[in-house]
Amino acid sequence: MRRDWATRLNRWRYNAYAPVYDALAQGLAARRRRAIALLDPQPDEALLLLGAGTGLDLDFLLRCRRIFAIDVSENMLARLQRRARRLGLAVEARVMDGQRLDYPDASFDAVALHLILAVIPDPQACLAEVERVLKPGGRAVVLDKFLPDGAAPSWWRRAVNLPARALATDVNRRLADIQAATALRRVHEEEAGFGGFFRIVILRK
Repeated sequence: MRRDWATRLNRWRYNAYAPVYDALAQGLAARRRRAIALLDPQPDEALLLLGAGTGLDLDFLLRCRRIFAIDVSENMLARLQRRARRLGLAVEARVMDGQRLDYPDASFDAVALHLILAVIPDPQACLAEVERVLKPGGRAVVLDKFLPDGAAPSWWRRAVNLPARALATDVNRRLADIQAATALRRVHEEEAGFGGFFRIVILRK
């Protein structure tokens, strides 16, 4: 199946990227902080970091006591677990496909998807799984690069997308198209840099 092949490719890519990922991604630290602040996870809420990578979000979750983290890359999660120990955080980390979450329905109060929906092979399946595992009234925060809803990609975005997809990300996905696979409501949206290239969105079940 094409999605499974693409997921295996992402696992290989991110296992290879793990040693340098922090250096490449630290430039978005302020946006991660802002996204977590908007999500506002409470200390006793169950929080899922979907596509948690090396755990760069953990720096902003020091008061949280029920953190669950998944990623397709075991190398990324190994670094996350080391970061969690340094921060004194108890994190349940598992290698897992975000398109097929191995959690029961209504397991989480909040989900964070940072730089995931532009990377994961089937973002509609991923967001549908987020909807399934969220409790009624639960919320998710999305930080990622999106085309404006209803817009077609410009020539330069089409050109940029060729090397970007080779590296693992798609810069021409529209959140509205992904969200349409769910009944999640968009309750907040704001620009997150580069002239709106990045956006932060809060979705509620």
